[in-house]
Amino acid sequence: MTRTEHRSDSTIKHDVQQELDWTPGIEATAIGVAVDDGVVTLSGTVDSFSERIQASRAALRVQGVHALADDLVVRAAARALHTDAEIAKMVHQALDADDTVPAGHLQVEVADHTVTLHGSVPWHFQRLAAIRDAERVPGVKYVLNHVELTPRPTATDTEARIAQAFVRHAQLDADRLEVSVRDSVVTLTGRVGSAAEKREAELAAWRSPHVTDVQNLLIVQP
Repeated sequence: MTRTEHRSDSTIKHDVQQELDWTPGIEATAIGVAVDDGVVTLSGTVDSFSERIQASRAALRVQGVHALADDLVVRAAARALHTDAEIAKMVHQALDADDTVPAGHLQVEVADHTVTLHGSVPWHFQRLAAIRDAERVPGVKYVLNHVELTPRPTATDTEARIAQAFVRHAQLDADRLEVSVRDSVVTLTGRVGSAAEKREAELAAWRSPHVTDVQNLLIVQP
């Protein structure tokens, strides 16, 4: 993969606006976009926390985006439709209905429409699934993740396996990435061409069965 060309802020802004408009479930006309040296700021109001998250993810998919400032606000009227107790019940139901999330492993706390998830699960993808289940519940203002991974044994070849995963990944330039492992904690250093590539590298590292934490120190530098 070759290094990407420098993209102007005006080009990035246009592409972020187009990506927002292209993404289902987002009212793009209600979202303001500003770009300063590759740092995108989203402002305005949205109808749900899920829409806010989808807007952030859409912006980070755009080539040339270095970082994101999320100043979006969930409309108070949308939050007022549901009490904290109702939200807690709906989050529990969403988790119970998701076969990806181990039953009985998580606890839910809701205060002022902010959901906090507690507990532990064996895999990072299960933690992500639980967070996304909570994000989709109507009335949620924010989701705090306090879910930990079940402790697991280390492996001597974890570093090599992650490096090979980077080589196989079509969206990653493995030559620009460095991996170090201590116990079951992975540290990623080096440079990537976009925020989306930085996220993909982290997700690739999380797929190792011997990882309990990933320190993503990758620098976005197209």
